[in-house]
Amino acid sequence: MHNSVSEHSFYIESDEEEEVEKKGEEDHGEAGIGNSSESESSVYSTDNDDEHNQQAQPSSVIPSWPQSYRQSIDLYGSVPSPTITFLGASSLTRLGSSFFSSSLTRRHTPEILPSLSKPLIPSVDDEKPKEKQSSHSLLPPRKPTIPKLTPDAKVSTGHELPISRQSSYGQAVLNGMNVLCGVGILSTPFAVKQGGWISLSILFIFAILSYYTGILLRRCLDSKTGLETYPDIGQAAFGTLGRIVISIILYVELYSCCIEYIILESDNLSSLFPNAHLNLGVLELDSHHLFAVMTALAVLPTVWLRDMTILSYISAGGVVASILVVASLFWAGLVDQVGFESKGTTFNLSTLPVAIGLYGYCYSGHAVFPNIYTSMKNRNQYPSVLLASFGICTLMYAAVAVLGYMMFGDSTESQFTLNMPHNLVASKIALWTTVVNPFTKYALTMTPVAMSLEELIPSNHGMTYVYSIFIRTALVISTLFLGLSIPFFGLVMALIGSLLTMLVTLILPCACYLSISRGKITVFQGTMCTVVIGVGLVSAAFGTYSAVSQIVENLI
Repeated sequence: MHNSVSEHSFYIESDEEEEVEKKGEEDHGEAGIGNSSESESSVYSTDNDDEHNQQAQPSSVIPSWPQSYRQSIDLYGSVPSPTITFLGASSLTRLGSSFFSSSLTRRHTPEILPSLSKPLIPSVDDEKPKEKQSSHSLLPPRKPTIPKLTPDAKVSTGHELPISRQSSYGQAVLNGMNVLCGVGILSTPFAVKQGGWISLSILFIFAILSYYTGILLRRCLDSKTGLETYPDIGQAAFGTLGRIVISIILYVELYSCCIEYIILESDNLSSLFPNAHLNLGVLELDSHHLFAVMTALAVLPTVWLRDMTILSYISAGGVVASILVVASLFWAGLVDQVGFESKGTTFNLSTLPVAIGLYGYCYSGHAVFPNIYTSMKNRNQYPSVLLASFGICTLMYAAVAVLGYMMFGDSTESQFTLNMPHNLVASKIALWTTVVNPFTKYALTMTPVAMSLEELIPSNHGMTYVYSIFIRTALVISTLFLGLSIPFFGLVMALIGSLLTMLVTLILPCACYLSISRGKITVFQGTMCTVVIGVGLVSAAFGTYSAVSQIVENLI
């Protein structure tokens, strides 16, 4: 996000230009890059290691869809200095630049992630020489499968999506906590209500298993050169099909979280203003529907933002927001003396699967962990970063679950903020913090989904700009429609946690590791992966069935 942003773009060599890339490798080979331990994962082999690289890299020289994953998910992994630019251009000199151009790729030509200065429909012949000249100044000396930057590089594409390679230990821990400690914390008391006090043990079991699979993702990334993201791991393990399937699962999970944001805003705002309504003649909106529509209209301009760094900067306060909400609950219970009247239920087998899904949702950060790992200055600290992030967040989850269920008992709502007395200052702080936070995260969560769909638009299509607008608007409207159709925050969260999170967090990391390390793992490692996959499959099956059953029952 500095002056060089508009002057550079990524360049990925096509099969026809391998000889030119090899020549570039020879020119840079003697200089070398990096002098620390992480250089083993960031510096690629030159001519002497070509045979090894061909075996180590994923199956295709040119990466399959999606190619925008790294840049879009990196928003969760760094906090740059904010700037703000909307649709169009920030000045007359950028009138021809495209808000969406960075996510569009070319077919049958070298894959290019355009810079800010690139016009909406550029001439390939005009731009190719310039792109090629600047590519070697950005990329390490290698023939890449996935675009990769030097450890100290900070470059943005058309959306100015930050890629930092200098995250310190503290920054990485905060990034991990920001990913893990989201809206799931609001429903942990409800999870205890659904499963009983004994179900809290599931929270700690999932924390341990999720930490283990987070370590497995690192081993997968280190197993082959050129792997940086979760889809890269899928491609290395199962080929192009694996990359596509894993990407779809990750994007569906992100999209589902946006539906949760709509429901969350509707529930909390209607709790603050229960009498709000709007009469449009034949159409009358009650408070829930009105605030859901208002939320969608409010987040729509943020989805249109060309520069997402301002939202990345603000949403980094998600950890602070979570701590503030937790502190408000403790203040209401201990200082304002709301009371601890309920002993609660010890065990509730009938609704335990719902609790499993809610607990699982709390650890849905694995899509971002590879990006956090590859952005660290000292990657050897990654296990410690994961341990700190999981440890702190799990303690917060458990504390809120215990205190919330003791305060509200069997009347506990899907979000504990709905139970807090509105006359208390602590309650108002918790409610408004809960309301404001999703507004900063909606666009960041939806942007990867939008960019992946925009990649499918032919780059030479004259209506690319219009289609991009349509895609982003349609995504917001669809989340509004689904949020209004299934307005059950806790059950939708349980469904996401049971079906998608179990896949992303438990099942797929183990399956990818077993595939990539076939024949190289010990009996213990194989057994552990098998057990984790088994736990994930059983939890997914029972949790999904129970959540869907209750959703259908409530709709009928």
